[in-house]
Amino acid sequence: MRRKHALAGAATAALALVLSACGGGGGNTSQQPAQSASGGAAQPAFNAALTSVYNPSTKKGGTLKAAHSSDWDSLDPGDTYYGYSFNFGRFYWRTLTMYKPGPGPEGNTVIPDLAEGLGEASDGGKTWTYKLKSGLKFEDGTPITAKDVAYAVARSFDKETFAHGPSYLNELLDWPKDFKGVYKSPDVDYKSAVEATDDSTVVFHLKKPFASMDYIVQMPMTAPVPKDKDTGAKYKEHVVSSGPYKFETNEIGKRFTLVRNDQWDPATDPNRPALPDRIEVQLNVNADDLDNQLISGDIHLDIPGTGLQPAALGKVLPDPALKARTDNPTIPRLWYVSVIPDNAPLDNLDCRKAVMFAADRVANQTAYGGPLAGGDIATNVMPPPIVGQEKFDLYASPENKGDVEKAKQALAACGQPNGFETTMAFRSDRPREKALAEAMQQALAKVNIKLDLKGFPASSYFSDYAGNTDYVKSNKIGLATHGWGSDWPDGYGFMQAIVDSRTIRKAGNYNLSVKSPEVDKLIDQASAELDDTARAKLWVEVDKKVMEDASLLPVVWAKSLLMRGQGVTNLAYNEGQSMYDYILLGVE
Repeated sequence: MRRKHALAGAATAALALVLSACGGGGGNTSQQPAQSASGGAAQPAFNAALTSVYNPSTKKGGTLKAAHSSDWDSLDPGDTYYGYSFNFGRFYWRTLTMYKPGPGPEGNTVIPDLAEGLGEASDGGKTWTYKLKSGLKFEDGTPITAKDVAYAVARSFDKETFAHGPSYLNELLDWPKDFKGVYKSPDVDYKSAVEATDDSTVVFHLKKPFASMDYIVQMPMTAPVPKDKDTGAKYKEHVVSSGPYKFETNEIGKRFTLVRNDQWDPATDPNRPALPDRIEVQLNVNADDLDNQLISGDIHLDIPGTGLQPAALGKVLPDPALKARTDNPTIPRLWYVSVIPDNAPLDNLDCRKAVMFAADRVANQTAYGGPLAGGDIATNVMPPPIVGQEKFDLYASPENKGDVEKAKQALAACGQPNGFETTMAFRSDRPREKALAEAMQQALAKVNIKLDLKGFPASSYFSDYAGNTDYVKSNKIGLATHGWGSDWPDGYGFMQAIVDSRTIRKAGNYNLSVKSPEVDKLIDQASAELDDTARAKLWVEVDKKVMEDASLLPVVWAKSLLMRGQGVTNLAYNEGQSMYDYILLGVE
């Protein structure tokens, strides 16, 4: 039964429950007093937003000011794959399921969003059915139906038009062989993969059983798109909202503004309190300037959500008042370097091993901000928060500073005793990645491996440069730095997209370097294994096989130092999003 809630509506009532469940207080309740919903400043404390809602409030109104150090990969829900976008996008889209809002371990669980409940599996896990809630509308008042969800999934299939988006559904669903996408093959019926059996029922047909469907459909590929408003690659210029906010302005690459969507019914959405009246976003703000604006209070939110840059750490950590405004979570994310086997001599395993042994892990960790803001030195792929993770080290070195002798032995074994030259790519608008590239350049120079460093914009890094197979080959890219956070907290949710060679396409790749049939075979075994313990062990075997292939150099299992904006309410670190839970935020 769905009915209107009195006064603040269902979403605000749900927010009150979140606040109540967290003790009603701001963050670390042993260090600071509770704050009532009517106001009163919370006392800052380090890590205050990790286990509780900091500075809770149900107050509506005001403008939330946010900034991003790059451009968006795409505002189109079918063409985006950054964690910040999945998090922020929930202001203007809704999906079949979503992560439970708020802090603590429950933030890793999925709950219904557009759907009335979680998916119903049949046919041994090959068919999944979702029923939509009633009363759902787009921003123009048009009802949202199951056809809009099925169409959104089908349009996301086209990875030439939408190079950035996840490919899970492309690989899992039973697509017709002649289906090339809704634009290239508009007359091909795709109901063998996804269909709307009536206005409220979406049915997914998989090629093989798969147990984690509820996690996949929280991704934005299931955000409904009205077919008659779809403009293909230009849809990012005006996405039709299904959430509590809609676009008022959108200057691609510069800024955009969200305002309230008056067709959004809070009675259908108990998870989004929709507190601010407006959300203003600046794009392509220098990362260090962004940190300074966050510290000074000129903006409320750093959208990328990966933490303060090295320059800001020098200001914040020595200052008790500033440090008290920060949170330091361990997140299910790995920062790493792809060691790409496409170009000689890195097509030789021993040459790749030379890179692994020569790397100075301490210098790499320092480039990312050190143990506090960067993370723990990573020795293998899966980070500790992933279920079943095991730590091992195939390329140990004295004090983690590199083993020059073993690197030289590997170079001799691959026929390059005098070293070689290759190019390393990084995202030029991310200071940490530039620092990492420079640290790798210095460490590898000790064994006569010369790195030519090339920076590229984050917004097109995977579509046009490091994730574009033709560009990598023609420009002889040998190393590329980037990172990966779990799409959900098990081996498949973390590993598959970055180590399965069958995900590799011409552009928009996130697996840049792992091309092993043995790894692919183990992935199939793990994903089909129904026993939880046995499945977790198989994912450890995948991890070991990737490391034996020396095609991925781990840097750090990430921690981040997040700064709470001044004047922001309802700050809570959400484990599912691996950053602050943006949809809860309000302003004083």
